[in-house]
Amino acid sequence: MNTRTRVLTGTALAVALGAGTFGAVSASATPAPVQAAAKKDDDRNFTTSTHLTVDAATRAAQAALHAAEKENQKVTVAVVDRNGNTLVTLRGDGAGPQSYESAERKAFTAVSWNAPTSVLAGRLAQTPNLKDIPGTLFLAGGTPVQAKGAPVAGIGVAGAPSGDLDEKFAKAGADALGEK
Repeated sequence: MNTRTRVLTGTALAVALGAGTFGAVSASATPAPVQAAAKKDDDRNFTTSTHLTVDAATRAAQAALHAAEKENQKVTVAVVDRNGNTLVTLRGDGAGPQSYESAERKAFTAVSWNAPTSVLAGRLAQTPNLKDIPGTLFLAGGTPVQAKGAPVAGIGVAGAPSGDLDEKFAKAGADALGEK
């Protein structure tokens, strides 16, 4: 390629890039059309929900873990939000590897049905296919956390030798939220 061809090619490239840049700047400088605002008095399209803060979830998990430690139990505690998303998981010293997932699934199950998992486990006799719902675990050890009667979180505990103990510790976590 001779010098003249290189100069012409470079100039053409510079012009093309400049035009593209100018077009992009011009396009972004154009104001977007204003959309009509929703009526402020029409709340039928929206819901309001209460969520547990991370601080509160941590307090609840620590209270549940402390209750288990007082009875020399090695457990894992999980706290999930209303949508089943894990907020906090604390694995106590010596807790078994299976306890981590079990605690999260118990918490998810409790908040999903707004009932302790021990109660839900009893329902399996009438409806055995409940256990097929992904992410659930119908064993005692999960309890819901409520605000104004509605579920806002779930606490699950796993690792104690019985589900009754797991649920007792989960309830201690939920009860701690009423204290300051």
